[in-house]
Amino acid sequence: MRVLVLLGLCLSLHTCGSFPNRVPGPDPFLDYDLLDEDLGAGGPRNRTGCGPCDPDLCPETRGCRAGLVPDSCGCCQECGNLEGQACDPGPRSVHYGLCGTGMRCRADPRPAGGPGPDPGLEEEDEQVCVCLDQDPVCGSDGTTYLNRCQFREAAFSDPDLRTRGKGPCKTVPVIKVPPQNQVNATGSSLVFLCEVFAFPMALVEWRKEGRDVILPGDDPHISVQSRGGPLKFEVSSWLQIEGAGPEDSGTYRCTARNNLGSVSASAVLGILGAEELSSYLANSVAEMKQLMDGSDYDQDLY
Repeated sequence: MRVLVLLGLCLSLHTCGSFPNRVPGPDPFLDYDLLDEDLGAGGPRNRTGCGPCDPDLCPETRGCRAGLVPDSCGCCQECGNLEGQACDPGPRSVHYGLCGTGMRCRADPRPAGGPGPDPGLEEEDEQVCVCLDQDPVCGSDGTTYLNRCQFREAAFSDPDLRTRGKGPCKTVPVIKVPPQNQVNATGSSLVFLCEVFAFPMALVEWRKEGRDVILPGDDPHISVQSRGGPLKFEVSSWLQIEGAGPEDSGTYRCTARNNLGSVSASAVLGILGAEELSSYLANSVAEMKQLMDGSDYDQDLY
């Protein structure tokens, strides 16, 4: 009898040794997020909280100016990202979301002349939504939309908006950035800026009031430069004065014209000596302090 009991016990121990003594847990060496991405939108999504797809449970989407795109689970729809917003380059929303109608997720170009990345670090360029159709559109509201995506976004808010055709709207010049008033010291260098939008393109001129001369004229310490941009159908013009003196004080006018009309904007320049400038700055600081100490700033606006 003892022999049979010992034989049965040995068989039991041998059988139990063939099974694991615990339920396997998550593999610490397996990247589940990477595995989930490799499986694609149709793969298991338990770690991201996606269960069985039931379209009837999807939330209602409103105000999607760039149209609808699949959500991260590939079941419901959500608002697509607008032009210039960060995005996910793949076919599935992971972190930032997918681009809306007519756009593609592309690398955001670095600003010209900006600092480059640290050579010791590998940085990925940010992906942003870029409109595929970059042709300008003239709207029935007389506004020029620089691409089809901008027009589509405006049409979402104005259902009656239509296109007059491809290309910009013909219009008299519009000064987008007018010159600003300045006060500076004798001997300083300063710049006035004037940005103009127009189609056909505008010609920009500078004059000083009281003088019937288009600047710079024959004055060696005044120069004028113009170039296209920063946006399509825009012209940026600069008036620069080197070593300004009291005689340069006055009103400077930027005038833009094309064959449809003209528009102008002006700014005042004050050139002061050292004592006058110090007094002017002190008065400006006192006025600003008095304004900030006023009763309007003590009111609770929230």
